[in-house]
Amino acid sequence: MMRPGSRGVLWILALFLAASGALRIGSEVGLAFAKAAPDAPGTPAAAPPLVCEQPPAALAAALTLREEKVAASESVLAERLAALALAEEAATARLAELESAESRLRDTLALADGAAEDDLLRLTAVYETMKPKDAARLFEAMTPEFAAGFLGRMRPDAAAAVFSGMSPQASYAVSAILAGRNAAVPKE
Repeated sequence: MMRPGSRGVLWILALFLAASGALRIGSEVGLAFAKAAPDAPGTPAAAPPLVCEQPPAALAAALTLREEKVAASESVLAERLAALALAEEAATARLAELESAESRLRDTLALADGAAEDDLLRLTAVYETMKPKDAARLFEAMTPEFAAGFLGRMRPDAAAAVFSGMSPQASYAVSAILAGRNAAVPKE
């Protein structure tokens, strides 16, 4: 036996099931009609799918502008790279010229130093072979600094003979210069 209130619950459940089925059938039927007869009288024609063959005008203009800017930037960079390459070539060539000039200058200075040293050696040898009295007169006529340079290069016995022929004041001046010329050299 059924209870008196249970029949109402069954009716409510049956109604819910029927409504659910009707909704499903209704949505499927509408879709089926739309697919079956798109050009049927009384039904609106379906719009063709949207296909964008060309981008919108604003987007096309923006892309064109961006492409022009990129091309201009690439052009500027290419020009800068070319200028840098030229500058590097010029700097390399100039550096090679400077190295060559430095080498020639070094050789010329070595020749000049060698020639000057040869001249000083010859002149010192001449003063050493002179009679001490004659050499003493010459050294007294020189400035003390100049005379000290030659007397410092001479053999000690020849320099002593020249000193003995010079006046005491000239001998003292030259001796003071010879004694003090290395005083300013650092000891260590």
